Amino acid sequence: MKSIRKSLAWAALAIGTLAAAQGCIPVIVGGTGMAVAMVSDRRSSGTYVEDEGIEWKANKWINDRLGDKVHVNATSFNRKLLITGEAFNQESLEEAGRLAAAVDNVREVVNELRVAPTSTFGARSNDSYISSKVKARFVDQKEFHVQQVKVTTEAGTVYLMGLVSRREGDAATEIARTTNGVQKVVRVFEYISEEEARRLDSAITPADATKQ
Repeated sequence: MKSIRKSLAWAALAIGTLAAAQGCIPVIVGGTGMAVAMVSDRRSSGTYVEDEGIEWKANKWINDRLGDKVHVNATSFNRKLLITGEAFNQESLEEAGRLAAAVDNVREVVNELRVAPTSTFGARSNDSYISSKVKARFVDQKEFHVQQVKVTTEAGTVYLMGLVSRREGDAATEIARTTNGVQKVVRVFEYISEEEARRLDSAITPADATKQ
């Protein structure tokens, strides 16, 4: 079963890398997340669908309202919404945060936009490559399941999201921190107890049992 899980994880990484190469940055999260969800996820199926909708709406609302004043990537996990990228000025940065908070079902916004020139295609491709390297290093470790930590990279900074125990979060952080090209790691985890982690894992349906 371990070989099946590893194959699926690598397939998910390939999908994300291909999307980045085509310039579909907002699609990376949705496309990769969908492939990974076939393996396992601690979120309920309803929350997973909500997160997909949150990402789509946040990207659309912010881009429609602010246009070229921002370049934004929206990543949602368990209805916690992370926005990263660049804003033309502080006013645009703050407005993007307000628009993100207004999206249906969002319970928290983590605004990590920077006031900076819009990133180049080369910079975005490099960020996606860094995310792929971090996820690849997650595959063989034994502290947590690769599917349970979501990775987003912006300007060399890696953001980690997920429902994890402190032990799992520390392990994921150490792997990300020591990955070549990573300049900084920011934890956007939602921490749960070891007991809760085991309970959520045991609740995964038989169709997802390939992660064992």
